Amino acid sequence: MTPTLIIFVILSYFAVLYGISRITGRDDSNQAFFKANRQSPWYLVAFGMIGTSLSGVTFISVPGWVAGAQMGYMQVVLGYLAGYMVIAFVLMPIYYRLNVTSIYEYLNDRFGTVSHRTGAFFFFISRVVGAAFRLFLVAIVLQQFVFDQWNIPFELTVILSVLLIWVYTHRGGIKTIVWTDTLQTLFMLIAVGLSVFLILNFLNIGFADFLQSEAFGQYNQIFFTDNFLEKNHLIKSFLGGMFIAICMTGLDQDMMQKNLTCRTLKDAQKNMVCFSIVLVVVNFLFLILGALLFVYTDSAGLGLPLMDGTPKSDLLFPEIALNQGLGMALSVTFLLGLIAAAYSSADSALTALTTSFCVDFLTIEKRSDQVQKSLRKKVHIAICVVLILVIISFKYIIDRNVIDGLLTVATYTYGPLLGLFAFGILTKYKLMDQWVWVVCLVSLLLTTLLGNLPSESLGGYQLGYELLPLNGLITFLGLILIRRK
Repeated sequence: MTPTLIIFVILSYFAVLYGISRITGRDDSNQAFFKANRQSPWYLVAFGMIGTSLSGVTFISVPGWVAGAQMGYMQVVLGYLAGYMVIAFVLMPIYYRLNVTSIYEYLNDRFGTVSHRTGAFFFFISRVVGAAFRLFLVAIVLQQFVFDQWNIPFELTVILSVLLIWVYTHRGGIKTIVWTDTLQTLFMLIAVGLSVFLILNFLNIGFADFLQSEAFGQYNQIFFTDNFLEKNHLIKSFLGGMFIAICMTGLDQDMMQKNLTCRTLKDAQKNMVCFSIVLVVVNFLFLILGALLFVYTDSAGLGLPLMDGTPKSDLLFPEIALNQGLGMALSVTFLLGLIAAAYSSADSALTALTTSFCVDFLTIEKRSDQVQKSLRKKVHIAICVVLILVIISFKYIIDRNVIDGLLTVATYTYGPLLGLFAFGILTKYKLMDQWVWVVCLVSLLLTTLLGNLPSESLGGYQLGYELLPLNGLITFLGLILIRRK
C-alpha cells in the first residue's frame, strides 16, 4: 500500500468525522460539550465505548503481546468484567445522585477542595500519559510506513495527528464524540474480523480448524496457575485487571463522561453491563488474531519489524497488513481500524481533560457564559499542546510493549484515586483536607519504590498489576492517619 493511498484513506476518514462534528456541534454550549445535554441513547454509548476502551494500543499491541505472554491477557480481561460490575452498581449511583459534571466533584462534596483537586490532578497525569501512549502508537506506525518515505520528521507527524482530533472535537465535545465513537468502533470491529478472515484464507485453514491446530496450541494458554511468584499468575492478573477497570474506567473522567450523558442511571447501568460482556469477546478475538499473525510470520519466514534497529512486536500487525501482499482490502481495513481505534480513545481523552481542567481547577461554572465558552476553547488548545510534547518525548523513553507500559503506569497514577474514593465510600470519616495531597504523594513514592525492587529481594516474588490495589491500600491507610470525625 503506497504512502499516497494511506494519506488519502486517512484524509477521507477524517472528512467523514468532520461532517459528523458539523452536525452534532451546532450547539457548542458548555452543557453540550461537557454532558451532551444528557440525551445520549444508552446503546449508542455502550457500542462507542468498546472502541474507546480498546484503543489503538489494543488494536496493535495486544496481538504483538501473544508471542511472549500467549493468551494470558484474558486473565486481566476477566478481571475487567468484575470491575465493570462494581462501576455499574457502586460508583454510577453516586455520580448520578450528585449530578456531577466531573466525577471528582464527589471528592469535594465528601472531603473538601484539596481532595477534589488532588484527585483531579492524578486523573490529569494519568490520562495525559494514557492518551499520549495511544497516540504515540499510531504516530510510530504512520511514521514507519508513510512519513519516513517522505522524509517528514516524527515531530510533525505527531502535530498533524493531534491537530486532526482538535478539528472535529473543539465545538461539540462529548456530544460529537458519542456519535463519532460509534462509527470508529464499527470500523475497528470490521477491521479485526476481516483481518482474521483474510489471514485464515491465506493460510488455507478454517477458523474452527485453526483453534484446534498444533500451531495455535503454541499460543493458546490462558490461565497461569503454576507459580504464584510469577507476575502473570491467575489471581494476581485477575485482581489487577479488576482494579484497573475500576480505576481506569470508574474513576476516570474520560470513560465516565460518556456514561454520564445517558438519560438515567438505569440506562447508564444497562450500557455498562452490555459493553463489558462484548468487550471480553472482542479482546479474545484480538488475541486469536495475534496468534494468527505469528503463525503467518513463521510460515512466511518473516522476522519482527525493526524500528531504529530494534525489533518491535507492536509493528507486526501493520507490517503484515500493509506490506505482505495480502490484498488491498486488508490494507485499507487495517488502516481504518487502526485510526478508528486510536482516535476513538484520544478524542474523548482530549475532551475529558478539557472538562476536568475547566471544572476541577478553573471552576468554570462560576464565570459568565461568554467567559466560560472562551475559556473552554483556550484550555482545549492548551491540552493539545501538552499531548504533543508528551508523545514526542515517548519516542526516546519507551522500550517495552506499549500496552504493558500503559498498564504499568496506571498502577502508579490511579492508586491514589482508588484510595480516595474507597475511603469516601467505605467510611464515614471526614479528613484533614489540607494533608490529602501529602498522603497521595507519599503513596505514589512508596509504590514506585516497591515496583522497582528486584524480585530477589522479595523472595522471588514478581510484582505485577497488583501494585494498583496495593497503591490504593497504602493511600487508604494514610488517609486513616489524617481522619477526623
